[in-house]
Amino acid sequence: MWSLPPGDTVLQLLTYVALTAQAMTAALAAGRRSMDWAGVCMLGCITALGGGTIRDVLLGHYPLVWVKNPSYLALTGIAAFVTILIARHVHRLNAAFLVLDAIGLVVFTMAGCDVAWQMNASLPIVIVSGMITGCAGGVLRDILCNDVPLLFRAELYASVSIVTGLFYATAFGLNLNPQLWTVLTFVLGLTLRLLAIRYKWEMPKFVFNGEQR
Repeated sequence: MWSLPPGDTVLQLLTYVALTAQAMTAALAAGRRSMDWAGVCMLGCITALGGGTIRDVLLGHYPLVWVKNPSYLALTGIAAFVTILIARHVHRLNAAFLVLDAIGLVVFTMAGCDVAWQMNASLPIVIVSGMITGCAGGVLRDILCNDVPLLFRAELYASVSIVTGLFYATAFGLNLNPQLWTVLTFVLGLTLRLLAIRYKWEMPKFVFNGEQR
């Protein structure tokens, strides 16, 4: 059975990038709601670690990701705080928010798939695990900021997570270079999400106003 080695440096590096990125999206969202500094840092931690926490609880995977790696709490809190300091000097924050969120979506999807596969879960569970890890943190962020989650209102989002997870999981049964495949999956997922934003690709919407003919 192929799987990422425990010390996979590429995925680990991307995980640090994604944790930082998601904490920064939370800080930007919190700033729009005029939260105090403690609230900003707390929201950063919840956003960056929430998806992995929900995944671990559902899969019975213990210790929880941030309990096993307390440094993640420090990283996300610091990233959120630094965002407070630089936000006023960063232009086009909306674009930055979407790019950072896309990075978190893709990397956390891969991480979630890998955790489920290491637990010998079936392919559907692997994909769902990736989607929960990738999407749930952003949903928590938006709910706590009293916004409609990006998952439900934006261009292709959960679909990007599913495609990313499927592509990533194809390597599990094949003799492929895990480091290279991680990079390829990251590029694919990020490109797909950014193209969806750029060209406004969306899933068909269900519109029903209660009227019958």
